[in-house]
Amino acid sequence: LEACRHHDIRHLVYASSSSVYGLNESMPFSTSDNVDHPVSLYAASKKSNELMAHTYSHLYDLPTTGLRFFTVYGPWGRPDMALFLFAEAMRAGKPIKVFNHGNMLRDFTYIDDIIEGVYRVINHPPKGNPEWSGKNPDPGSSKAPYKIYNIGNNNPVKLLDFIAAIEKALGKKAKMEMLPLQPGDVPATYADVSDLVRDLDYQPATPLEEGIGKFVEWYLARS
Repeated sequence: LEACRHHDIRHLVYASSSSVYGLNESMPFSTSDNVDHPVSLYAASKKSNELMAHTYSHLYDLPTTGLRFFTVYGPWGRPDMALFLFAEAMRAGKPIKVFNHGNMLRDFTYIDDIIEGVYRVINHPPKGNPEWSGKNPDPGSSKAPYKIYNIGNNNPVKLLDFIAAIEKALGKKAKMEMLPLQPGDVPATYADVSDLVRDLDYQPATPLEEGIGKFVEWYLARS
């Protein structure tokens, strides 16, 4: 942020996370929802990113856009994420850890759809919202050039259906170790992307089975 204000940056776009919604149970998650109750330090750090970005937007007129990514998956992802861990365990005939006994919903979003959203946002720096009011503040915008968007698939999927899609693509049956919900985790995520659709005509386009199939094709080619 300091570098941006000293070097005349036209638009700062940064990664936030669906984790900021924390204890919120109102579905789908909207950027107009309050996000003051994180349940993990990771979520709290992402909320702090948004707060600092807003402060710089307010003090220095720096246009900032925070993108709350929802369960990104696909090729070249992090190897500590569920998709990699599940695929590796299934291929090796080892059990996978299934938290909350499988009673989870996630708005899985394929990497190409994430990239499309980022691309659309980059060239549209926010302007101050003239309708913003401190008496009824909208958390997702401001009088300052500040904006928050969700980027998700707008279609939550059961964790067990996610596992079934991996089984189908790999041709392997999963051995499941059912476990309770992890501390700091939430049972469901679901992105409201209506403002991104309205402002930038964004539409996620990759069904889960197609995205899993592309991941498995890439994964097997590099194994």
